[in-house]
Amino acid sequence: MAALRTLDSGDVTADEGLRGAGAIHVIMGPMFSGKSTSLLRRIKSEISLGRNVAMVKSSIDTRYAKDSVVTHDGIGFPCWALPDLMSFPDMFGQEAYNKLDVIGIDEAQFFGDLYEFCCKVADEDGKTVIVAGLDGDYLRRRFGAILDIIPIADSVTKLTARCEVCGQKGFFTLRKTCDTKTELIGGADVYMPVCRKHYVNNQIVIKAAKKVLDSDKARAGSCVERLSAMT
Repeated sequence: MAALRTLDSGDVTADEGLRGAGAIHVIMGPMFSGKSTSLLRRIKSEISLGRNVAMVKSSIDTRYAKDSVVTHDGIGFPCWALPDLMSFPDMFGQEAYNKLDVIGIDEAQFFGDLYEFCCKVADEDGKTVIVAGLDGDYLRRRFGAILDIIPIADSVTKLTARCEVCGQKGFFTLRKTCDTKTELIGGADVYMPVCRKHYVNNQIVIKAAKKVLDSDKARAGSCVERLSAMT
């Protein structure tokens, strides 16, 4: 049986510039839990320390503003709205990018290249990345790549909202419509935070309503077909 060999100082590489000098911080939770507010608070704290920062969000989120991260209570901060993250250094300008210390990412669940970008920015470029987004969708399934970056994160903050039904802690996002698309942009008109009890109870109601609507659509379609056949 081969003996185990431990690393000695000769096996460990010396520091190479900024490699590995960055950090990744994740802020996640359901809708209306204050993720964007927490992100902006962290970004403003970094600015007060004299660090150069930039904010990025997905270009598909145009609920409040196209070029700003805006919280549900109206607090905003200028940002770059992009379809993907890996294009950010070129869009921002490589020289300006090199001077950045911190990058904030809002609505991170919409970026398919989140893991790749965070690895590059923190591991290779030595920058701090603060990521905010939904960890689960309206069906309580993983949403985007947020959960993928937890193993490479320095810290993870799980926020909670307040259940709109009973006022207890709300851990989940309930969709109030029968739409089944995973990516459905909306605010309080479409979503509400709820506790486990009221998520489960309301899902039963929504599923029952969807069955009724589907049945009505089927009957309406059948009537149209019969009328068409008669003409």
